[in-house]
Amino acid sequence: MKKMNKALSVLVCLVLLFALCLSGCGSTAAPETTAAQTTPVETTAAAQTDSTEDAQESNVLGEGNTVFTLTVTDLDGKETSFEIHTDKKTVGEALLELELIAGEEGQYGLYVTTVNGITLDWDKDGKYWAFYIDGEYATTSLDLTDITPGTTYSLKAE
Repeated sequence: MKKMNKALSVLVCLVLLFALCLSGCGSTAAPETTAAQTTPVETTAAAQTDSTEDAQESNVLGEGNTVFTLTVTDLDGKETSFEIHTDKKTVGEALLELELIAGEEGQYGLYVTTVNGITLDWDKDGKYWAFYIDGEYATTSLDLTDITPGTTYSLKAE
């Protein structure tokens, strides 16, 4: 009788174990995420926990048929990349619409003072946002630069 109870107990345990495994026991799949769930966040020194200063984040923003890349480099050298989708004509229009930049109108076009939530003031700290096109210092302001699909535009704190 004891042998039969022991065998029955082992059999019940095996059946339960098998049932648990069929219902997803040990599943290690990560939950799926979509681009809509990705939200760019303001970069602050306290939020930077990466061990490498040149770690990049990538965010997809906007809607439209024209696509370009914007790379923002803050004063600490941290880069954040954005894939911009837009139907606007100029880089400035697209970035203003997405509220990635803010600035004031100057004699040479839009003078950018804030990028991705970071404000620089030349008069206070001698720093400004430099605009680059495919790694070359731009000779036009963002609002006067027509978007060329596939081009990488950069704003660097300098």
